[in-house]
Amino acid sequence: MLIGSTISWLLNLYWYFILARILISWFPDVNDTAIGRFIIRVTEPYLAPFRRFIPAVRLGSVYLDLSVIVAIFAFYFIENGLLWIVESILQLFGLS
Repeated sequence: MLIGSTISWLLNLYWYFILARILISWFPDVNDTAIGRFIIRVTEPYLAPFRRFIPAVRLGSVYLDLSVIVAIFAFYFIENGLLWIVESILQLFGLS
């Protein structure tokens, strides 16, 4: 079960990176720090495709990025699906 636990831990870690990315978007000065640049570099490959297909909504002089909400829902389903596949494979080979 070490493999499943490790994958689950890594997915949870990435989840926290996505949440951190949302938070640093509210504080633009953090984008210029080393931690901010690292979080952006790690999460951008996942979030970029959602932004391409879901444009930001204009609310007066502010834009609301709804693609992140869709990305969070998609991540939930991807995470559960991936963990189910890993668990099924481990059970198939008697490793769980």
